[in-house]
Amino acid sequence: MDQQYFNAFAISASGMRVAKTMLDVTAVNLANMNSTKRTDGKPFQPLRVTSAETGVKGGFAAGFDRLAHAHLRGVQVTGIEEVNAPPKKVYDPGHADADAKGFVTLPAVNHLTEMSNMANALRQYEANVAAMNAAKTMMMKALEIGGQ
Repeated sequence: MDQQYFNAFAISASGMRVAKTMLDVTAVNLANMNSTKRTDGKPFQPLRVTSAETGVKGGFAAGFDRLAHAHLRGVQVTGIEEVNAPPKKVYDPGHADADAKGFVTLPAVNHLTEMSNMANALRQYEANVAAMNAAKTMMMKALEIGGQ
């Protein structure tokens, strides 16, 4: 079996892992969009996934070398970071966490942004599944040709 097929599978799998992490983080953000505080008492901050190509060294020369020699790599999650966004104030005087003026402090989670992030992550996942299936089909055809 040619190593390139396994590389294609590994690259697609790494993309699927990143997309799944993005979906998980989106789910956490949506689940906490009406939370006034975390279990430690601090306000919830929306989260974002950062990712990068695996094994990449910075700089133009390294990027050019990578493209010129076509070294295929995957992608990996480099971190899950809190978004430093100011919280929103909502008037709800009956809420247990309302201040003296009746305002409740909620995290700056925008459900439209989160739904857009979710759709983007789903498309990324689907694209990686399609790429993996294409590599699998090519590998199976190569095996058929080689077996004749």
